[in-house]
Amino acid sequence: MKENKIQDLQLFADVVHDGGAYCDHSNTVEKAIAGKDILLAIWTADGTKLVAISGQQGLTINRSADSIDITSKDTQGGWKSKIAGMKEWSIDNDGIYVPSDESHTELSAAFDSGTPVCVKVYNGKTKKGMFGGLAVITDYPIEAPFDETVTYSITLEGMGALVDLLANPSDTDTIPGGQS
Repeated sequence: MKENKIQDLQLFADVVHDGGAYCDHSNTVEKAIAGKDILLAIWTADGTKLVAISGQQGLTINRSADSIDITSKDTQGGWKSKIAGMKEWSIDNDGIYVPSDESHTELSAAFDSGTPVCVKVYNGKTKKGMFGGLAVITDYPIEAPFDETVTYSITLEGMGALVDLLANPSDTDTIPGGQS
Protein backbone atom coordinates (compact mmCIF):
# COMPACT_ATOMS: atom_id res chain seq x y z
CA MET A 1 0.00 0.00 0.00
CA LYS A 2 2.78 2.45 0.98
CA GLU A 3 4.66 1.59 -2.21
CA ASN A 4 1.56 2.41 -4.32
CA LYS A 5 1.23 5.86 -2.69
CA ILE A 6 4.86 6.65 -3.46
CA GLN A 7 4.37 5.59 -7.10
CA ASP A 8 1.19 7.70 -7.31
CA LEU A 9 3.07 10.75 -5.96
CA GLN A 10 5.88 10.21 -8.48
CA LEU A 11 3.36 9.91 -11.31
CA PHE A 12 1.58 13.06 -10.10
CA ALA A 13 4.89 14.95 -9.95
CA ASP A 14 5.55 14.05 -13.59
CA VAL A 15 2.05 15.14 -14.71
CA VAL A 16 1.67 18.40 -12.74
CA HIS A 17 2.22 21.45 -14.91
CA ASP A 18 3.19 19.30 -17.92
CA GLY A 19 6.07 17.76 -16.02
CA GLY A 20 7.36 21.15 -14.88
CA ALA A 21 8.14 22.24 -18.44
CA TYR A 22 7.07 25.83 -17.78
CA CYS A 23 5.90 26.19 -14.15
CA ASP A 24 9.00 25.45 -12.14
CA HIS A 25 8.19 26.56 -8.59
CA SER A 26 11.81 26.17 -7.51
CA ASN A 27 12.77 28.97 -9.86
CA THR A 28 14.54 31.93 -8.25
CA VAL A 29 12.05 34.30 -9.90
CA GLU A 30 9.49 33.15 -7.35
CA LYS A 31 11.91 34.23 -4.63
CA ALA A 32 12.23 37.77 -6.01
CA ILE A 33 11.20 40.65 -3.73
CA ALA A 34 8.74 43.34 -4.82
CA GLY A 35 10.18 46.83 -4.36
CA LYS A 36 6.90 48.03 -2.86
CA ASP A 37 7.52 45.75 0.13
CA ILE A 38 10.86 47.30 1.08
CA LEU A 39 10.54 50.26 3.44
CA LEU A 40 12.80 52.71 5.23
CA ALA A 41 12.27 53.45 8.90
CA ILE A 42 14.09 55.54 11.52
CA TRP A 43 14.30 55.27 15.26
CA THR A 44 12.93 58.30 17.12
CA ALA A 45 15.54 60.55 18.72
CA ASP A 46 14.97 58.95 22.13
CA GLY A 47 15.44 55.46 20.61
CA THR A 48 12.13 54.10 21.87
CA LYS A 49 10.13 53.81 18.65
CA LEU A 50 10.78 52.74 15.06
CA VAL A 51 8.70 54.74 12.57
CA ALA A 52 8.35 54.12 8.83
CA ILE A 53 9.02 57.18 6.68
CA SER A 54 5.58 58.38 5.59
CA GLY A 55 4.71 58.69 1.89
CA GLN A 56 7.58 56.56 0.57
CA GLN A 57 7.76 55.87 -3.15
CA GLY A 58 11.42 55.30 -4.01
CA LEU A 59 14.30 53.74 -2.09
CA THR A 60 17.89 53.20 -3.19
CA ILE A 61 20.61 51.68 -1.03
CA ASN A 62 24.03 52.72 -2.36
CA ARG A 63 27.15 50.77 -1.38
CA SER A 64 30.57 51.50 -2.81
CA ALA A 65 34.30 51.19 -2.17
CA ASP A 66 37.19 53.41 -3.15
CA SER A 67 39.37 52.09 -5.92
CA ILE A 68 43.11 52.04 -5.18
CA ASP A 69 45.36 51.81 -8.22
CA ILE A 70 48.19 49.28 -7.76
CA THR A 71 49.42 49.36 -11.36
CA SER A 72 53.18 49.34 -11.86
CA LYS A 73 55.54 49.23 -14.83
CA ASP A 74 55.70 45.45 -14.60
CA THR A 75 51.92 44.91 -14.59
CA GLN A 76 51.18 42.26 -17.21
CA GLY A 77 49.54 43.08 -20.56
CA GLY A 78 49.22 46.83 -20.08
CA TRP A 79 46.10 46.48 -17.92
CA LYS A 80 45.61 48.53 -14.77
CA SER A 81 45.31 46.68 -11.46
CA LYS A 82 43.22 47.86 -8.53
CA ILE A 83 42.21 46.85 -5.03
CA ALA A 84 39.22 47.95 -2.98
CA GLY A 85 39.80 50.68 -0.42
CA MET A 86 37.51 52.30 2.14
CA LYS A 87 33.79 51.49 1.85
CA GLU A 88 30.79 53.76 2.24
CA TRP A 89 27.02 53.59 1.99
CA SER A 90 24.09 55.92 1.62
CA ILE A 91 20.33 55.72 1.20
CA ASP A 92 18.23 57.84 -1.15
CA ASN A 93 14.50 57.93 -0.41
CA ASP A 94 11.68 59.98 -1.89
CA GLY A 95 7.92 60.23 -1.81
CA ILE A 96 4.88 62.29 -0.91
CA TYR A 97 5.61 64.81 1.84
CA VAL A 98 3.39 64.51 4.93
CA PRO A 99 4.70 67.28 7.23
CA SER A 100 2.46 66.35 10.17
CA ASP A 101 3.70 62.74 10.26
CA GLU A 102 6.04 61.77 13.11
CA SER A 103 8.66 60.45 10.69
CA HIS A 104 9.04 63.80 8.90
CA THR A 105 9.01 65.67 12.21
CA GLU A 106 11.91 63.47 13.39
CA LEU A 107 13.79 63.86 10.08
CA SER A 108 13.40 67.65 10.11
CA ALA A 109 14.68 67.87 13.69
CA ALA A 110 17.67 65.63 12.90
CA PHE A 111 18.47 67.62 9.77
CA ASP A 112 18.25 70.97 11.60
CA SER A 113 20.45 69.81 14.49
CA GLY A 114 22.87 67.69 12.44
CA THR A 115 22.11 64.74 14.70
CA PRO A 116 22.67 61.27 13.22
CA VAL A 117 19.65 59.00 12.80
CA CYS A 118 19.48 55.25 13.27
CA VAL A 119 17.92 53.78 10.12
CA LYS A 120 16.46 50.39 9.32
CA VAL A 121 15.41 48.99 5.96
CA TYR A 122 12.86 46.21 6.35
CA ASN A 123 10.62 43.97 4.30
CA GLY A 124 7.04 44.90 5.14
CA LYS A 125 5.69 41.64 3.72
CA THR A 126 7.93 39.24 5.66
CA LYS A 127 8.28 41.60 8.66
CA LYS A 128 12.06 41.10 8.65
CA GLY A 129 14.86 43.66 8.89
CA MET A 130 17.24 43.82 5.94
CA PHE A 131 19.79 46.55 6.72
CA GLY A 132 20.51 48.95 9.57
CA GLY A 133 23.00 51.62 10.49
CA LEU A 134 23.72 55.12 11.71
CA ALA A 135 23.50 57.93 9.16
CA VAL A 136 23.54 61.69 8.82
CA ILE A 137 21.03 63.56 6.66
CA THR A 138 22.94 65.43 3.95
CA ASP A 139 20.05 66.45 1.70
CA TYR A 140 16.33 66.88 2.47
CA PRO A 141 14.59 69.03 -0.16
CA ILE A 142 10.84 69.53 -0.36
CA GLU A 143 9.34 70.16 -3.81
CA ALA A 144 6.02 71.91 -4.37
CA PRO A 145 5.29 72.01 -8.10
CA PHE A 146 2.27 73.93 -9.36
CA ASP A 147 0.39 70.91 -10.70
CA GLU A 148 1.52 68.00 -8.54
CA THR A 149 1.68 66.71 -4.97
CA VAL A 150 4.28 68.12 -2.57
CA THR A 151 7.17 65.65 -2.42
CA TYR A 152 10.35 65.11 -0.45
CA SER A 153 13.64 63.44 -1.18
CA ILE A 154 16.29 62.60 1.36
CA THR A 155 19.88 61.44 1.29
CA LEU A 156 21.26 59.64 4.35
CA GLU A 157 25.03 59.08 4.39
CA GLY A 158 26.31 56.23 6.52
CA MET A 159 28.51 56.58 9.59
CA GLY A 160 30.31 53.25 9.89
CA ALA A 161 29.04 49.93 8.58
CA LEU A 162 25.67 49.21 7.04
CA VAL A 163 24.74 46.02 8.86
CA ASP A 164 23.17 43.26 6.77
CA LEU A 165 20.40 42.09 9.12
CA LEU A 166 19.62 39.03 7.00
CA ALA A 167 23.19 37.76 7.33
CA ASN A 168 23.54 39.03 10.93
CA PRO A 169 20.08 38.80 12.52
CA SER A 170 19.56 40.25 15.99
CA ASP A 171 17.61 38.64 18.81
CA THR A 172 14.87 41.25 18.36
CA ASP A 173 13.74 42.43 14.95
CA THR A 174 11.53 45.45 15.56
CA ILE A 175 9.39 46.77 12.74
CA PRO A 176 7.26 49.93 12.77
CA GLY A 177 4.11 49.53 14.80
CA GLY A 178 5.98 47.86 17.65
CA GLN A 179 5.86 44.34 16.24
CA SER A 180 8.92 42.11 16.38
